[in-house]
Amino acid sequence: MKNFILLINLIAGFIFIGCQSPQSKWQIAENPLLTQWASDVDPENPWPQYPRPQMVRENWLNLNGLWDYAILPKENSEPSDWDGKILVPYPVESALSGVKKRINPDQKLWYHTSFRIPEEWQETQKVILHFEAVDWETIVYINGKKAGIHKGGYDPFNFDITPFLKNKGKQNLVLSVWDPTDAGFQPRGKQVSDPGGIWYTPVTGIWQTVWLEPVNSQYIDNYKIVPDIDNEKVTFYIHSSDKNQPATLQIKVFDSNREIASAEGKTASPVEINIPDPELWSPDNPFLYDMEITMISNNKEADHVSGYFGMRKISLEKDEKGLTRIFLNNKFLFQNGPLDQGYWPDGIYTPPTEEAMKYDLVITKKLGFNMLRKHVKIEPRRFYYLCDKAGLLVWQDMPSGDKYIGPNDPDIERTSESKKQFEFELSKMIVTKYNHPSIVMWVAFNEGWGQSDTEGITRFIKNLDPTRLVNSASGWTDRGVGDVHDIHHYPEPRTPEPEEDRAIVLGEFGGLGLPVEKHTWEEEAWGYRNMKNFNELLDKYEQFYTTVWQFKDDPGLSAAVYTQTTDVETETNGLMTYDRKIIKLNPGDVYKINTNQK
Repeated sequence: MKNFILLINLIAGFIFIGCQSPQSKWQIAENPLLTQWASDVDPENPWPQYPRPQMVRENWLNLNGLWDYAILPKENSEPSDWDGKILVPYPVESALSGVKKRINPDQKLWYHTSFRIPEEWQETQKVILHFEAVDWETIVYINGKKAGIHKGGYDPFNFDITPFLKNKGKQNLVLSVWDPTDAGFQPRGKQVSDPGGIWYTPVTGIWQTVWLEPVNSQYIDNYKIVPDIDNEKVTFYIHSSDKNQPATLQIKVFDSNREIASAEGKTASPVEINIPDPELWSPDNPFLYDMEITMISNNKEADHVSGYFGMRKISLEKDEKGLTRIFLNNKFLFQNGPLDQGYWPDGIYTPPTEEAMKYDLVITKKLGFNMLRKHVKIEPRRFYYLCDKAGLLVWQDMPSGDKYIGPNDPDIERTSESKKQFEFELSKMIVTKYNHPSIVMWVAFNEGWGQSDTEGITRFIKNLDPTRLVNSASGWTDRGVGDVHDIHHYPEPRTPEPEEDRAIVLGEFGGLGLPVEKHTWEEEAWGYRNMKNFNELLDKYEQFYTTVWQFKDDPGLSAAVYTQTTDVETETNGLMTYDRKIIKLNPGDVYKINTNQK
């Protein structure tokens, strides 16, 4: 009888294990802090949103979810056994990945998953595999064959995997990822192997959405939109996947589902569309036009995508006093925002959910800011979509890398490999984020971190994107080039002297610390000029901004960036705690201060 009962229990156990859901195979790793959105993470469908909102196709397949993973010595080949499950797209070092293990430069991180091509795609001529971001060197294998390699930690990339697919059944996807972090020369931002102070936990591997989409043999590869508010027109540059086969284009522009303009043209040639009396995009009115692009090849519809754009202009102009200012839509607008680092206690580089990511932007607006500086990190494309929708101006930093220099040092001399990689990742940042109206300035270097050939890099950016401003060096190491002279000063604000050809801006100031008990990453928190309580913080914040508004009038400051949106790891100088559960200052009070209301 006992043996019979034991057999029944064993069978029941196997049935239970076989019927376990992904939820029961994954749990959040132990962590000092969690955000309120950690409990909303669905292991069966994490980050389900369409990842490329400016170029939407109806058919796609999200591959996020539980994958196999293994950590092996760098020289090892594909593992025969796997260490366990990891929740993609959360980096392996994060609690939300379910793993929370550190990878060193002598190791590689391996991934494995399988997928099936949907039946309705059977007539598809090509299947494209997309990675929104993987840090840093990625090699992709489909069904045991190498499909491609990519080096870059922040940019979306893709491969045509059609030649490697089986006719039917499961398709196997394997990745190997190597990331040297600060032992390498590649752009890495604030990731270091020994975090502390202003340097943070590194991320390795997949940290944004992985997805598939079907396309025809010829399809729209990418496009660039150039608004021209002065001449009331917008110009499209649309590129085909087949550079040798021009195709016909049909473009339609919509205002609230009402078609207001259309045009036809050819791929690889500019197509102009007049937008009479355009509604302009701004922080106060973030109006976006919808659009559709249809590509015709061999008298058949080859592709159809939808997207949006904003009519706005960013420029340097003289104000009525003759001061050089930053103008938005031909009017001076003082740009005021926080330093936004985009770190999360539970996901590190990856927000728990889109709602979490959106929350930071909602609070930024609620506090009266009209801008943010995205600091040495590049976000998912959906982040900039949310900024476009919310009306938040963005100063976009290029993530730093290679050697760091002091305030009085000359620019570093990069190796040819380092220079090539930096310029590649810089160009990918600009090209893949070009169409977002929220982005108004590219920041090439921060405080001498990896600063090299400042004049040449400034020219490189201007050649890629002449429509935006370039901040050649934010803080410390100004070389007299670019569109702004940007200084940093802590804690109280300071201003550069006015210049004839450049606007003057305060790229960082503040950093007032206030650790909040039970909401810190470590018990020993670090903050610059720690305040005693919320009231002291508010008083000092108001004093600082009284000075900022004086600098706006004299000598003519155009923008200010307060450090920072949230606490980050051991730093406690955020306007919110790292877990986003406490806003340290009353939003109503801060709104009045940030909008200069007496």
